[in-house]
This record gives sequence, C-alpha cells and structure tokens, in this order.
Amino acid sequence: MKKTSRITLFQEVDETEQVPNDEEQVPEPSTKPSSGTKGKQAKRKAAITSFLVSAPPKPQTQKYSKSVSSMLSKTPEVVINRHTSKTSQPTLEHCTKKDKQAKQIVDDHVADFFYENGIPFNAINSRSWEIMLESIGQYGPGYRSPTYHEIREPLLDRAVSRTAELRKKHEEAWKEYGCTLMSNGWTDTSHRHLINFLVNSPAGTFFIGSVDASSEIANAIMLADLLEKQIDKIGKEYVVQVVTDNGSNYKAAGKILMERIPHLYWTPCAAHCLDLLLEDIGKIKAFNSCINYAKKVCRFIYKHGRVLDQMRNKIGGDLVRPAVTRFATSFLTLASMYKHKQGLRSLFVSEEWHANSLSHTSEGRQIESIVLSIAFWSRMENCLKASQPLLVALRIADGDETPAAPEIMAAMDHARCSISDALKDRPTLLKEVLECYDKRWDNQMEQKLYGAALYLNPGKFFDIREKDKRRAARLRSMFNDVVWKMVTDEDEQTQILKQANDYDRSEGGCFSKPLAIRDRDKKNPILWWGAYGASI
Repeated sequence: MKKTSRITLFQEVDETEQVPNDEEQVPEPSTKPSSGTKGKQAKRKAAITSFLVSAPPKPQTQKYSKSVSSMLSKTPEVVINRHTSKTSQPTLEHCTKKDKQAKQIVDDHVADFFYENGIPFNAINSRSWEIMLESIGQYGPGYRSPTYHEIREPLLDRAVSRTAELRKKHEEAWKEYGCTLMSNGWTDTSHRHLINFLVNSPAGTFFIGSVDASSEIANAIMLADLLEKQIDKIGKEYVVQVVTDNGSNYKAAGKILMERIPHLYWTPCAAHCLDLLLEDIGKIKAFNSCINYAKKVCRFIYKHGRVLDQMRNKIGGDLVRPAVTRFATSFLTLASMYKHKQGLRSLFVSEEWHANSLSHTSEGRQIESIVLSIAFWSRMENCLKASQPLLVALRIADGDETPAAPEIMAAMDHARCSISDALKDRPTLLKEVLECYDKRWDNQMEQKLYGAALYLNPGKFFDIREKDKRRAARLRSMFNDVVWKMVTDEDEQTQILKQANDYDRSEGGCFSKPLAIRDRDKKNPILWWGAYGASI
C-alpha cells in the first residue's frame, strides 16, 4: 500500500531508535547488498538527516482548500469583542513571552506611519484599527496591502455593497419594532450648517444621510418638510418618534409633524434637556458662587506649571474632567475637587507653596483663602447633592447599553427623590432646584411615549407598582393614551388593552408562569416580551 512521505518519515525515525550506538560492534553483512537494498538504506539515511537537521522550508504554493486552523480561528471582529469584554482565555501564543525588542520595532513602524501621513492620534482608538491589526495577524507573514487603485475603486464598491446589506438588516428591525428618526445639526470647519439624520432601533443606530442647510432659513416649516422627507424614505408606518434638540424652531417643527402624521411623537433630546437643567441649577445663587470660585482655583493651578506639578503629586492626577456636555463638565470638576479636598488643602499649607513667590501675591492669597475656607467646601457639597443624581441620568441618556426611554424615566424619578432627601434640611434651596427640574424635565421630557415604554419594562414597572401605586397607575394611563394614538382599529385597541390587563395583573397566558415572573429582572425587555408576550 502506498504511504505518504510524512508517514514514511516518522516510520523511518522510529527505526533509528533500534540502531546500535557507535561503541557496539556491528558485524559486516556477509553478502553484498542488492541495488534495491541500497536504495532503501539511502532513503532511510535521508529521512533521519532531514528530521534531525532542519533545512530551510521550501516556498509553498497557494492552496485553495481550507486548513483546519483557518476553520477553527475566530474572525477579527469576534476576537476584538472578546478583547474588549476581557472574557477571553489566554492562548498558548499569549502565554509565550514576545521579544521586547521586536515589539518596539513594530511600534516604531506604527508610529512612523501616523507621523509621516499626518493621521490623528485618536484613530488608534478606533475599533476598525483593532480589527485591521487582528486580521493582518491572522493572515500571517507575506501580506501585501491593497494598491492605490484597489482601495480607490473595487474595495470602495465592496464597502458600499456591505453598507447596503447592513441597511437591509436594519430595515428589517424598523419594520418589526418601529424606529426613531434622530436629527442633529452642527457646523463644520467651512462654516457650513449641516443636519445629520440617523435612525435608531433595537438593531442599533444607522446613519441615513446629511443635508447642507447653509443657504436655508431654519424655520419650523423648512425643518418639518426636511424631516418629513426623511420619514417618507424610511416609511411613515415604521417611524414612531422624531428626536431633535430643544430649539424653539425644532419644537415648532415637531408640532407640525405631529399634525401631519397623527401617530407620530416628537421628543426633545434627553441629553440636551439634562444639560440645560444642569445649566439652570448652576445659575442658582448659592451654587453659582461656588462654581465660579472652583473655576478660579482651577485656572490658577493650571496656569502655573510648578503649582500644577505639586498638585498632581498631591492628588495623583488632574482636576478638570471633560464630559459629553458643556455644563456637565463643571459639575464633574466639582466632584473631582471634592474627592481630592484633603490633597488640595494640604497643597496650600505645604512648605513648597509658602516657598513659592506666588503665595505672596494677591491672587495667590485669594486662592489659598478659597481652598482653606470651610464655607466653600460646604457649598460645594450641596451643589453635588443637587447634581450627581442628574449626572447618572445623563450617562444613561448618552449610552447605548440599556433601553434609553424607560431607563431615563426611572433614573429621573430616582434623581428627584435623591435630591429631595439630600436637601431636605435646606428647604429654600430644595425649592429652587425642584423648580428648575419641573421647568426643564416635567414640562419637556415627561412624554407619554416614555411612560408607555417604562410600563412595558417588567424589570422596572413591577418594582414601581409595589412602591408607588399612583405612579404605576399614571404609567398605565400613559400606555393607554399611546395605544389610542398609534392604533386606529378599535378591535385591535380592545385586544391590546385586554392583554395589557393580563400583564398588569400577571394573569392568563404566559404572564402568570413562574418563569416569566422570575425573568422580569433577568431578561432584556425585548427578549422578555418575545418569550412571554409575543401574542400582544
């Protein structure tokens, strides 16, 4: 039977283990070996030599059949996801120490690429950069990059095709769950006024286009026409709400759209609304003076290098913390200052500070007086009591990890309760804060659509019902209003509300099942309804 060369190699090597060593006397064969025997001995010798002394590998021709390793290897996207979540187990390659010098050489080449081509440094933080590196590593040595022509035409065409396929997947989600049209206006470096349009659904957020409105007057009619054109492209029956910023022109455009499309909701941007709420709270006299003093301290420290270096040694970092929105930055900086209160106070009583000529200037003495003032830190504490719960809600509003509408509603309810408890010994100050809250949130963001979403979130709603029955009843009322607005068929309305009664009371069908009740807090609301309420 014919054997492969690989099998022959190991068979011949195994036979070498029985070959006597040099010290043993091997008797000469009495007969002269035949030509066939000589051929076998030559092959045996060549096999042993090739096994013990590795020769340079011969260039391999390209194979079109998939290897086992290629079929078992993960895609670059999967690998990057595992790296990001930090759940992957170390492989043999990761356990092996890499040559430090080799790593430095590769890093130098990467850095040179960025420097020589003027690429912004933050590009190295992009997900596509990580995927590119992982895919090159999986390909192995010998990879050749695309040519100028390939990346300019055929690869661009392939990228467009992939984007079109991705849109189809998003469109399926729009049809199944409904979607939100989001509008975002901004000005580029050429001072053009651009308006971006994005669609959000459980499948994610998809950019559908941008309009240059530089030559247009952004009044309510113009914006309403522009938004309606995008709604028509998506499909009116699939768009549940439109989200824009809180400008008066967008508010008016939202009202026009709701008149034109009866089932549609207009909702102001939650992050923008919260930013304006923080601005209003920052204008309260007791808080405004504290914020101004804190800004003065930060400007002084960051203006003088020696003082900045001493502060960093005392607190182990920086004070200023940039945030998603403008006014959130001020409150996050206050939180950072309060956290490092002892370090800052020790800085301005230290020998290094008193040896610094700045400590004898009028500005230096004023900054020292502010930092060592008990009243300054007391006002800062009250300011943080009023702002920290709102910053938690802002992080939820700006994140993608949770279903935003019900989470924001719950977070804002919790924020109001937390602020009321924290400032209950300062009734005048509490009244001013709650007035700001009611003006910005209750009057703009207390949307029936959000209330309906919170009602349909089993992990939140049933906790609310146990603690506050009036609040739960109000959420049910909001849900009813949304059904009457969005569903025109009376029989369908009746059926939905009947099944909602079963959900509310945990009766009938799957809602009463112990598993459905246990999974309220465990499952994502979409998955929970898919498992136990698919008939609604």
